[in-house]
Amino acid sequence: MAFRLESTAFKTGGMIPARYTCDGDNVSPPLTWSEPPPGTKSFALICDDPDAPMMTFVHWVIYAIPVEMTGLKEALPTRDTLDGGVMQGVGGFRRSGYSGPCPPGKSPHRYFFKLYALDSPPELLPGRSKKDLENAMKGHILGIAELMGLYTRS
Repeated sequence: MAFRLESTAFKTGGMIPARYTCDGDNVSPPLTWSEPPPGTKSFALICDDPDAPMMTFVHWVIYAIPVEMTGLKEALPTRDTLDGGVMQGVGGFRRSGYSGPCPPGKSPHRYFFKLYALDSPPELLPGRSKKDLENAMKGHILGIAELMGLYTRS
């Protein structure tokens, strides 16, 4: 089996329900994963929108996810540190935790949830950026699982 990332809220390539966007409750979707590569010691997740007008817009940075975890529950608190030592970083809205899709205009945007299997937890404090996390993960990525959802505002 391959390393997989899934959600009960939407399928890959499907529409993200409004509940998980700025037009709804703006809460994080439930995510589950399976079959991480051998040697995985930690997970990190980045959600971003490459279709944003100026540059890729970051919606979620979460890391130091213990290897024992097989998912993230819906509506995680938007604070720097969560139960189990899980840490959240700052996204494009300059706040910690998940910020849902909120695309300008009427065109659909793609939202990539990328889960990284790491050979060690990243050495980062909470509240760091996507770039900080990417730098900390260099040389430690064992595998990547991806889930892409679409959203457009009506």
